[in-house]
Amino acid sequence: MNSPVYQTVIVGGGFTGLFTALHLAKEHYPRSVILIDKNERFCFKPLLYEYFSGEMDAFQVVPRFSELLKGSGVIFVQDAVESIDLHEQQIKLTSGDSYNYSNLVLALGSVTGYHHLEGAKEYAFPFWTEADVIALDRHLGDCLQKAIQTEDPEQRRQLLTVVVVGGGASGVEMAAILADLLPHWYSALGGKSDEIRVVLLNHGQEILNGDINDPLRPIAETELQKRTIPIEILTGAEATTIHANAIEYKRNQQIETLPTYTAIWTAGTSIHPLIKDLPISQEHRDRGDRLLVTPTMQLLDFPEVFAGGDCAALENKSLPPTAQVAYQQGANIARNLHAIAFGEDPKPAKVNIRGTLLKLGLNDAAANLFNVLEVAGESGHLIRQGTYLTLLPTPIHDFKAASEWLDEEIFHHHLDAHGVGKKVVQAVEVVGAGVMGVLVARKLLKMLGNEEKKH
Repeated sequence: MNSPVYQTVIVGGGFTGLFTALHLAKEHYPRSVILIDKNERFCFKPLLYEYFSGEMDAFQVVPRFSELLKGSGVIFVQDAVESIDLHEQQIKLTSGDSYNYSNLVLALGSVTGYHHLEGAKEYAFPFWTEADVIALDRHLGDCLQKAIQTEDPEQRRQLLTVVVVGGGASGVEMAAILADLLPHWYSALGGKSDEIRVVLLNHGQEILNGDINDPLRPIAETELQKRTIPIEILTGAEATTIHANAIEYKRNQQIETLPTYTAIWTAGTSIHPLIKDLPISQEHRDRGDRLLVTPTMQLLDFPEVFAGGDCAALENKSLPPTAQVAYQQGANIARNLHAIAFGEDPKPAKVNIRGTLLKLGLNDAAANLFNVLEVAGESGHLIRQGTYLTLLPTPIHDFKAASEWLDEEIFHHHLDAHGVGKKVVQAVEVVGAGVMGVLVARKLLKMLGNEEKKH
């Protein structure tokens, strides 16, 4: 008879997986912890725009797992998972290695979903990983260089037109940053910045419709027109085919063609293939094929398996697929694994939606805090920047600050009808990561003070 294996395997190093591992290490979990991810680096997805624009460095946005986990006791395995056997409690890797587990954490997230749109996978640029950022950067650089060199005005227009497909948060953020960056890049090459054209193609009649950022739509629509070049927003426009040099879309029952060498895909995600292949019945999945989990984040048929982030859905409760949900779930899963290891009962996970942050260009963002306060422009940018700086899971940041996002209790103490702006700044300073949090908060406080003097 084989001896039981007392080790926890975490599959996927996104927010849920990494923060589960870090919390287990912090809580002195008594069992071995193995984190498996095919990538060498963790990707802080909300800050990919800052990495793309050069506002932040690689070590901040895409740090190596080996650096993040150094001294934690967590074993990092860089490899791709070939199969997950829930019955035998075994993970097989493409390298041929395999790991048995007493507990498993499924944190594979989601993948870019092209929804069977013709040409999308072949010709559209996704924006989901570090590799995507690098590929898009190189492509756009090539287009700008060719535009400078060509004598053909139609080809130049085609090279300088960028179409972002999808009017959700990712599409809005991408269009905004491009409308600020590309004119500067092109001017530096000697081109005319007003020749740059950024088009946001949205199937629905409104951007951000049904998104957690929906309340920020009026701010977003205004800020998108304040970029270095205004963004063209085409609503009610359904992409039908993407070619290497054009995109076709349907609008008002008519098929139209927009010549472009750059289509960027932000129109949705799909369930990870490994999650889709698991022997879990459709009754125990949601409509998007995500795995249904109990309030304690365990699978219905396999209680030794936990799941969180984009690949899981709570029964009878809807949570947005955002980073703030994923890392809070990671903390909850870690607490329950710790409880089980000591013979205690797992407890229901607590996830608080504490606000939303939307990047709207260089040094510009919008923040909606608890549906109490909306801040836009540079003030919103500073709140967003200060908030995410406290969350970066790097050795230079305090872990407690990195695992909590603008603690709800602090905000409830500070948010009131009088001087609400300054109180928010004070809250940011309280939970800020060391000197950086204080500096961001003080700068924001000064800005708000100057604005009050104007009135």
